Amino acid sequence: MAFPDSDIISTVEFNHTGELLATGDKGGRVVIFQREQESKNQPHRRGEYNVYSTFQSHEPEFDYLKSLEIEEKINKIRWLPQQNAAYFLLSTNDKTVKLWKVSERDKRPEGYNLKDEDGRLRDPSMITMLRVPVLRPMDLMVEATPRRVFANAHTYHINSISVNSDYETYMSADDLRINLWNFEITNQSFNIVDIKPANMEELTEVITAAEFHPHHCNTFVYSSSKGTIRLCDMRASALCDRHSKFFEEPEDPSNRSFFSEIISSISDVKFSHSGRYIMTRDYLTVKVWDLNMENRPIETYQVHDYLRSKLCSLYENDCIFDKFECVWNGSDSVIMTGSYNNFFRMFDRNTKRDVTLEASRENSKPRAILKPRKVCVGGKRRKDEISVDSLDFSKKILHTAWHPSENIIAVAATNNLYIFQDKVN
Repeated sequence: MAFPDSDIISTVEFNHTGELLATGDKGGRVVIFQREQESKNQPHRRGEYNVYSTFQSHEPEFDYLKSLEIEEKINKIRWLPQQNAAYFLLSTNDKTVKLWKVSERDKRPEGYNLKDEDGRLRDPSMITMLRVPVLRPMDLMVEATPRRVFANAHTYHINSISVNSDYETYMSADDLRINLWNFEITNQSFNIVDIKPANMEELTEVITAAEFHPHHCNTFVYSSSKGTIRLCDMRASALCDRHSKFFEEPEDPSNRSFFSEIISSISDVKFSHSGRYIMTRDYLTVKVWDLNMENRPIETYQVHDYLRSKLCSLYENDCIFDKFECVWNGSDSVIMTGSYNNFFRMFDRNTKRDVTLEASRENSKPRAILKPRKVCVGGKRRKDEISVDSLDFSKKILHTAWHPSENIIAVAATNNLYIFQDKVN
């Protein structure tokens, strides 16, 4: 079934309580889902997410100086912790970050003195008495309003935004630079990382992702296309070009190939909720690093090792450049990341067990239990297995999110959003 490109989901993010879930798409729209409250007569409804608000966050633009089209696609969404009745979130396309306020209105003022009920100005000579405006109940309305627009600070495409734990600042990262912003100041940002060489012909790596430490507001990490991670401390110097820690795993020479550099590029980096570990995703693996050990990861999980023999065709169809994300569960004990054929993978760090699940309309009836899937490589194929040669590489799970405290996950499969939760007895 054909669907417009603009419907493809490009980011998924739960808020800090898990009551709201936001998605951004290629058409520049943000859709927010709200969790149903539990009712006594329908206890199974708890956990269902329904559309709460939809708004156009970014529009396509044209940079006349560079003759470049700037697409409206939402690259990332990040929530701010809720301070009052309203919700705040950051959304970004390639160039511009916006701070949105999402608020509810269920009352409207009536009885203005200078206007009639339709909002038209009244003739002053007809006003004979002073009226006291009153608030009348109305149908609930959810409004999204842009509070700040942070623009004109990135020459290259923004790939990450991350809110600092001080909740006063956030950073935005593009291919070569990372900028630090204050939420109150839109016309200037502070450049904290700049890896642009004096001569662009000497460029050897780009920044692929960046994130603040969850508890220490002076610490952040960023990953590179060379498979390295740098931990920086903003107390050490104003420009964090010199990292305080450098995480890199030496390459096994026996695995070296033409594709080694491409598949070692890190597409996502995430701190654990505890702040003790960082998780990175490259093309074939997910790795967990201890902040106190820089020379190798403490855990490596193979996401789809059966694709190692298919790298040539994946290079030809550009799939090898796909950027998969990875997420922790609320207790940092399980990690999740996507794969092809609408498969996504979960790895239990304690039991070392892993499972492959599929997000598809055929097997995702409400409250149906997902069956684990298996991919077989060569040889005999069991009836419930799928051959590596029949995987659909156009169906890919790039974006996933995990509820901050419960076993509820959101999985974006092209233009569909799937929400799965633990079976409740």
